[in-house]
Order: sequence, then structure tokens, then C-alpha cells
Amino acid sequence: MEHRNLSPDEIYLLENQDCHAQDWMRILVKDPFRPDLIWHTIFEGDITLGSFGENINHDVGIFRARIGNCLIGNNVKIEHVNFLYNYQIGDDSILENIGTLTVNGDSTFGNGTEVEVLNEAGGRTLPIYDTLSAQIAWLMVMCRHENQLISQLKKLIGQYTDSKKSSYGSIGQGAMIRNCSSIENVNIEAHAELTGVQSLKDGTILSNEEAVTKIGQSVIANHFIIQDGSEVTNGAILDKCFVGQAVKIGKQYSAENSVFFANSEGFHGEACSIFAGPYTVTHHKSSLLIAGQFSFYNAGSGTNQSNHMYKLGPMHQGIVERGSKTGSFSYMLWPSKVGPYSVVMGKHTTSFDAGDFPFSYITEEHGKSMLTPAMNLFTVGTKRDIQKWPARDRRKAPIKYDQIIFDLYSPYIMQKVKKAIQKLDELYQKTPKEQDLILLKGLHMHRLMLKTCRKYYELAIQVFLGEGMLVLLNQLKSDNPVSELQKLANTIEDTTGEWLDVAGLFMLLPQIDKLIEEIKGGKISSIHKIQDYFADQVIQYGSYKASYFQNLLRELRSIELASITGQQIVDIINDWKSASIKLNNMILKDAEKEFDATSHIGYGISSTESVREADFVEVHGSFDANGFVKGLKNEIELINHKVEEIMAAFS
Repeated sequence: MEHRNLSPDEIYLLENQDCHAQDWMRILVKDPFRPDLIWHTIFEGDITLGSFGENINHDVGIFRARIGNCLIGNNVKIEHVNFLYNYQIGDDSILENIGTLTVNGDSTFGNGTEVEVLNEAGGRTLPIYDTLSAQIAWLMVMCRHENQLISQLKKLIGQYTDSKKSSYGSIGQGAMIRNCSSIENVNIEAHAELTGVQSLKDGTILSNEEAVTKIGQSVIANHFIIQDGSEVTNGAILDKCFVGQAVKIGKQYSAENSVFFANSEGFHGEACSIFAGPYTVTHHKSSLLIAGQFSFYNAGSGTNQSNHMYKLGPMHQGIVERGSKTGSFSYMLWPSKVGPYSVVMGKHTTSFDAGDFPFSYITEEHGKSMLTPAMNLFTVGTKRDIQKWPARDRRKAPIKYDQIIFDLYSPYIMQKVKKAIQKLDELYQKTPKEQDLILLKGLHMHRLMLKTCRKYYELAIQVFLGEGMLVLLNQLKSDNPVSELQKLANTIEDTTGEWLDVAGLFMLLPQIDKLIEEIKGGKISSIHKIQDYFADQVIQYGSYKASYFQNLLRELRSIELASITGQQIVDIINDWKSASIKLNNMILKDAEKEFDATSHIGYGISSTESVREADFVEVHGSFDANGFVKGLKNEIELINHKVEEIMAAFS
């Protein structure tokens, strides 16, 4: 038998060490048992104690604790714990200087907590759970018009939540909990580190050896889920919040009714009812994010939104699409929509919709909201962001819940570029030449910029078509690339439909519709199978993108891939080369501004230009030596080299 009752000698020794029990017969121990390592402890109810082995890397034993109804693993250390009730404690765990660590009655440990996300007034309630992904959350929050879908999702999440219900909490193997005041109804997984926590109530902390979760000093969290590899530290306050994988929240950040997905960061500021998709970042004390959907987003200092107009309350919401930024003290009145990879500066006191104009600048001029499309396409910021996001994926866990596609020139972006070009053409034709400003969906545009912005969007089209052609050419193996490419075209499955950005995952609307119907019809009967569906979309993305490329080539260039000629291939590659190099050179020009004379202001101990420049160079280096600049120049060389290779193949 693995566990046994205490012997009379062991009970005698324990009592001499100031240990007490309601009933010593309700205490079971596992050999090798070391009663000499248990002092000044009160045992209540049913207790199971593991063994204390040798050659372990930390102190073990139980000292000055009150423990009730617990199953305690091997080689644990429990010291100075006022109340430890109803927990199963994994091997090698360390619990020191804790006020209360208890489970009071049946608990689902934060699973099933309803979060009023995106819209404070309700209507988009999201029940959170410990393996929630950004995509399933998006489905639940954004598809409210599908009543049967929502009902079925609630049912599936409810079933999962019920499976988590227990009157016992768990502390995983190797977990460390030190100097914490109050922890109630919280599951804590393996290797988690909790230090100096003030209060945790009704939650789950996922963690594992590869992705340790850390909860730090003075943190207060109620009704929450925190996934593996995340850090919540330094006085953060969370109420009804979900924290995804590898998220960092700290420095007195406060959030309520909000969800934060992979690699997001929140410091100093405040969030209320936000859907923070992957890589949502806010670092400043004066920033308030409220009732908005964000992803791959950077909030400038003082960023703020208003979600009501003092009428029916805070019922309005906003969308800031992936890759966008807000400048210092920017303000937006909801409802508004910002297109992908855009920059918002100034105060915007009227609602606007710039969703179909990616890479835009949205600025304020004399109280008017001004739209300048395509201008963020060739900035250092956009280029650097695209490079840094994949490199900054901190997720180390074996299972990654959020499905993320980092592709810049995606079909989703290109369908918006195509719409933008069509709209700019239409406005140019309809607007009288003498008219300066054009009003469109709450935004003003200068007529003189219409043709220029269109040209920049056309560069994006050329880059996309060229990259699509390169992907296909890289699959060819014969000495007759034209013929093989024509044959390859016949293997590309024709998939059409509107593209969506599903919280970091690009998907076709028909694929979303298919998923919805399968959930409604009961063909997908668990939340894990829904997650598998989204994971499969990442695998299928390349083939869907190839189909979009083929259709766009037909639509915009009147070229059928199945009958393409060598000259047409050469033309597409040359257009790609020209557009890519032009964009990179424009980005280099933008980068050069960081090194001009104006940038030297504030450097040097004297007003002499040579001293200022020397100080600047010592701190930041020179333009030519900058790593980003060298990378861009190298990219231009690689483009030229690639084109030479292709030209040789078609010569």
C-alpha cells in the first residue's frame, strides 16, 4: 500500500514537536516518512502526506502551518502558512509565508467567468476558460448575429467549465508560492512562481516547465484566467480578465472586463472592456484603452477613446485593425474604425471609418479629421514592426493557443488595397478640380493627394504579385519553368470569398461560415475541435493565398496562370523588383531622418556641430552602420540577385 497510517511513535514525536490533529487516524503518510521534518503544525480533516527523499535541491518539511483536507506530494516545503485548506499539492512545491491558501466549496477556478468585452453596455459577453484562444474569443464576441452559434458555443464552454468544477484546488509540481497574503479558489499549475501577491480570487494560473508563469508583488486579481508563460507583476489589478500566453502586465496597470492575447503588454495605464488581440501594447500611465478591438497595436502616451456621447451610456465601440499606432495624446470618439497599419494622431471628435484604407495617416487639421492613404506603407515603423513581431514571440509552451499569421502582403490587406484604389479613382473622377477637400465617412482628404496615394497602393499590388510569383517559381524543378508553372496552375484549388482578420489569423469568410454551420449542426462537438479547425487554417493559408494570387493576376493584369508566357513572368518579376526597391529606398529615406542635423539637437556638451554630431554618433552610431539600414540595403542586393537568377532561367 502506497500510503499508511501513522505509527504511535510517529504520533508521539509529532506531538512533542508541537503538532496537533483533529484525528491522527485521518492522516496518511508515504514512506520514507520523516516526522522530524514537521514542526508546529495543525492538521484538520483528511490529510495525505508524501515522502521526504534525499538529494533534492531545496529544503523540505512542514513548519508552523495550519493544514486542512489536503493531499500533499513528495519533497514539499510548507512554512509559515496560516491557512491551507482543500488543496492537492504537487511534488517539489514550495509554500512559504502565506496568509490564506484555500478553496471554499465547489469552484470552477475562473472558468466560465463572463467578461463584458468590447462593449461596456453588454451584448458581447465572453465566458473565459483556461485554454481559450483569440480565435474562439473572436467567434464568440464578433458573431453575435448568429444566435444558434452563440447558444452552442455557450453550451460547449459550459460543458468544459463544468469539467473543471471541484471542491479541491491544485498546486502543480515545482510551484513556488512565497510571501503572499490571500489566495482563494485558484488553481496554480506546475512551476508557477507567485511572490508577494496581495490577493487572488477565483482564477486559474497555467504554467509549465517550458513556460513559467510569474505573479508578482502586490498583484490583485479576481475572476481571472492567466495562461502559461505570462507575467503579472508590480501592483497590477485585474477584475474579470483573461491573460493569454506570454503576456506581460505590470507597473500598476489596471484592467477590467478585458482580454489580452499572446505577447500583449500592459503597463502603467488602464483598460476597460477591450479585446486586445495578439501583440497589443500599451506602456504609458496616461493611456486608457476602452471598448475597442486591437491587435499588433502600439498605444502612444495619453491615448484615449470615448465610448459614449452622454445619451444611452457607454454603448459605442471601436475597431483599430492590426499593425496600427496612436500618437501621444491621440483621442478617438467611438464608434470609429482604423484600417490596418495606420497611424492616428491628434483629437478626433467625430466618428469615422477608415477601415478600407490600410497604411494611412489619420491626423487632425483645424478640428477636421484628415485621411492620407498609403503613406505608412514606406515608413521605418511599419518595416520594423513586420520584422520584430515574429522575433518577439515569447511563447515557449508546447501548445500555442492563438493562431497567428504575420504576413504583411496578405490577401486580407490586398483586398483592402484594391478597394482603396477603386475608391480613390472614383473620387478623383467625381470631384471637381477646384474642390480641395473631400468628405468620406467622417474623414477629409485633399483631392491633390488622390493620384499620389493611388500610385503608392499600386506599388503594394506589384509587390504582392511578384512575391506570389516567386513562391510558385520556387516550387518548380524542371528546365522548362513556363510549362511547369502552367501545369502547377491547374493544381491550385480555386477558393474565393472575402478575407477576414480573425484576431491574428487570416481566413476566408466561407471558411468561417463553414465552421459556424458545423458548430450549429453539432458536427463540431467540443471547444478543442474548434481550436483544431483554426489551427488547420494556418496550414491551408498558403494554398488559399496562391488561389487569391491567381485570381488577382487574372482580374488586374488579365493574365491566366494556366497559359502564362515567359515574358509575362519576366514582366511581373521586373515590376516586383522595381516596386520593392522603390519602397525600400523610400524607407531608407525615412530612416535617414533619424540621423539628420535636427536629430542632433540635445546632444553634445557645447553648441559646436562637430561636438553634437560626435556625441550623437557615439550614442546611436552612424546611418550607414545602423543594423536596420544595413539590413534594408542587403535586402535590395538580394532582390537584384534574385531577379538576375530568374532572368537567366528565362533567357
